[in-house]
Amino acid sequence: MTHTPPPLSGTVVHDEVVPARAPWLHEVKAGQTLRIVDLEGNQAVDFLAYSAADDAERYSAQDTIAAQGNVFLREGSVLLSNEGAPMMTVTATAVAYHDTIGGACSCESNTLRYGHHTKAQHACVENFLTANARHGRGKRDMVSNVNWFMNVPVEADGALGIVDGISAPGLYVDLRAEMDVVVVVSNCPQINNPCNGFNPTPVRMIVSE
Repeated sequence: MTHTPPPLSGTVVHDEVVPARAPWLHEVKAGQTLRIVDLEGNQAVDFLAYSAADDAERYSAQDTIAAQGNVFLREGSVLLSNEGAPMMTVTATAVAYHDTIGGACSCESNTLRYGHHTKAQHACVENFLTANARHGRGKRDMVSNVNWFMNVPVEADGALGIVDGISAPGLYVDLRAEMDVVVVVSNCPQINNPCNGFNPTPVRMIVSE
């Protein structure tokens, strides 16, 4: 079943489909809303945000988790920077929760988890590096990321799992920028675990004001 997201309020200023496995970078101005649409369902979207005014200020998983007292992002969650400042707010989501701790796949982690034959497979870290290079950022600028739509349950004993997603075609998440931010996305290419249903698919990025 394909869901139809509700219309965005305001004027759409950017609307782009990001192909499966591809990176994406775009500036979102304070007050604008970024909508991420899972077009075909069960697609993880790895996400970083940097202050457009101060490149040293960027999304902080630690500050965000500590401030809200929860490892999942839901409607109303505020993404904080390493300076403790609000960067973006989840104003609406058609998915119950989103992951903050599963991290980004890399060629190295693929090799450790799934075998040396996966070494050459494209991964999220490579997507982040490709996109970030446009702004002069490198590996030292990589931080823990958000995984929109990804299902990483935390068991009672603290164990983590990467399991089938809880998204579906047409489900979405809306993020209002609280400052001018540069958003960097890896449309996750992972095919060795269920985070993308073993079949990476496109997503849609819409910016409105």
